[in-house]
Amino acid sequence: MNGADRAVPDVGAQDVEAPDSGANGAPDTGARDVEAAAVEVTAAAVTARHGSRQRPSRTTGTFPPEGSAAAAGRGQPVPVRQWPIVVVLTMVGVGLAVTALGSFRPGVITIGAAMLLAGLLRLLLPEVGMLAVRSRFTDIVVMWVLGLAIVVLALASEPDPVISLPFVPEISHFFGGGQG
Repeated sequence: MNGADRAVPDVGAQDVEAPDSGANGAPDTGARDVEAAAVEVTAAAVTARHGSRQRPSRTTGTFPPEGSAAAAGRGQPVPVRQWPIVVVLTMVGVGLAVTALGSFRPGVITIGAAMLLAGLLRLLLPEVGMLAVRSRFTDIVVMWVLGLAIVVLALASEPDPVISLPFVPEISHFFGGGQG
């Protein structure tokens, strides 16, 4: 006979009596025993009802982001099912490799283009798997703003900027660069 088969009495507020005062006005110690027993019985009732006091293994009450299902069927291997994030991370890896090999601007522009592509994939595809993090709108806006900022700052970076932004020289002077 396990704990779930046992009948556990329901201890309500009506079953716990108020402490009696003794002659000197101090509460009777028997009331503490009754309260402790009520707590033990309530804990036993919870354990008997749910089978365990451990947290559930699966999170409940939260919803996955819209479009977070795999982009390909479950019969496919993970890289195929999650191809949008694989493409974006591959582009980021290529950008980092190009940057590490000494070509700063093309490498960073490749990383920014990967962010712009991620936003475009999130916009156009109904299911993008792990590329979906937040709501569709938020993902698209964040990826496009970050991608555009990365590309623009790479184009405006020193030396020999491709585009001119008025605040870049001031930032360079602030950090100690550009001192004549």
